[in-house]
Amino acid sequence: MPKIDLDAVPEVSRTGYPKPYAAAVAGRHYRRLGAAAGLGDFGVNLCRLEPGAWSSQRHWHSSEDEFVWMVAGEAVLVTDAGETLLRAGDCAAFPAGDPDAHHLINRSAGEALFLVVGSDKPADTCHYPDVDLHLPRNDGGFTRKDGTPY
Repeated sequence: MPKIDLDAVPEVSRTGYPKPYAAAVAGRHYRRLGAAAGLGDFGVNLCRLEPGAWSSQRHWHSSEDEFVWMVAGEAVLVTDAGETLLRAGDCAAFPAGDPDAHHLINRSAGEALFLVVGSDKPADTCHYPDVDLHLPRNDGGFTRKDGTPY
């Protein structure tokens, strides 16, 4: 397995979220390490959150597993059960089909860095219980919960 040159993998800060939901993730930056290495069965992303930034809107996946490992700094994991502080070395896992929605928020004064590993299934549906947002990936784009597109 060839070593991945992290500096050669572009760091991006973008989202497909429609305007009302995009502001919370404006301070999220990521490097798509899995794609850069040619992986196709699962994604591996190195994510950096500026202070105050969210990793995503709170969500859960119908068909995709997700795993998070904190590399540096700290972030608050928000789930249906409440809030848990994750620090460097801590891990969290989210099995496919479990409707316990989750996301990370950086409430610290420093940056948070974490690795996200997840399956990449085109038929996955992403559910967002807190906002009027739905992502049936096989249909291509974000919709409202009633199915109307953004």
